[in-house]
Amino acid sequence: MKNKEMVNLINLRRSVALNKKAMAEKIGVSASYYYKVESGYQNPSYEFLKKFKERFPDASIDHVFFNNK
Repeated sequence: MKNKEMVNLINLRRSVALNKKAMAEKIGVSASYYYKVESGYQNPSYEFLKKFKERFPDASIDHVFFNNK
């Protein structure tokens, strides 16, 4: 059940040359939780989005997670 919106998250992760585990560490979440979000098995929590924005202030949450420009 791949969530197509998470393609933008995958592209962002690849653009900063991180694997899934390293991305999880950078954001401050467990690798298994990050994998579930990126794979579309779990929606990102508010806390996840907050941590993500702290680590990637120039990234648009609307674009990365909700496919809005």
